[in-house]
Amino acid sequence: MSLSVEERKRLAEEWCQRGKGKLDQVIVHVGCLSLKESQELARHAADVGADGIAVISPCFFKPADKDALRKFLQHVAKAAPCLPFYYYHLPALTGVSFKAMDILQGIEDIIPSFQGLKFSGSDLMDFGQCVHHSPPHWPMLYGMDEQLLAALVMGAHGAVGSTYNYMGCVVNRLLEAYEKGDYVLARSIQFQTQEVISYAVKQGFDTAVNKQLMCVVSGLPLGPPRLPLQECPRERALAIARRLQEVLGRTEEGALETQP
Repeated sequence: MSLSVEERKRLAEEWCQRGKGKLDQVIVHVGCLSLKESQELARHAADVGADGIAVISPCFFKPADKDALRKFLQHVAKAAPCLPFYYYHLPALTGVSFKAMDILQGIEDIIPSFQGLKFSGSDLMDFGQCVHHSPPHWPMLYGMDEQLLAALVMGAHGAVGSTYNYMGCVVNRLLEAYEKGDYVLARSIQFQTQEVISYAVKQGFDTAVNKQLMCVVSGLPLGPPRLPLQECPRERALAIARRLQEVLGRTEEGALETQP
């Protein structure tokens, strides 16, 4: 959301090009404060070969009710009618607290390309109702990393989360354990990820810290966050990374041991 439209287009182009043959899907987020810019990004995503688009609610001039939000989503979807469309529910950051179920109810009638939901909220009853009342072929993706297992029990089909950038292999083991019916192991892994996230929160865990942690764990120079977010002290990110290694063991990248 801090990037310009042109920067977002360049990112979409790179992901779609480099993801071919490597990723099952590239879903491009095209939500903006401006409807026109959202439509422009939706058309661009279709042109560069994206597999789907996702849209978050505008968060400055907020929709007054669910119908206003549904209409906004509808107008964006019309700009790329052949692409699967996902609603991205993130009330903690948007301040738009309508129930996701209220947004989804009958949405296929106004958005024929609607295909699923990314639910980044803690209201598991709302999420469960979305799963219960939606067609089984709609992916229901969950975005609260610390309670993924509970969402799987409620019927989540997958997960999208920021901490998976460095805990992805660990969470894949959780998913595998759950699919095999080994709920004791799945719960144990979830508790471990909660230990890491809980420690990070106590240290002051926000988007800027998360990005710095990604740099430390992966060894990739991802650069600083963009203002008004400020770069976190490297020591804080290293402390969280050490806790991550203590709880989860060696990361998939193995980069922690090489960092000065």
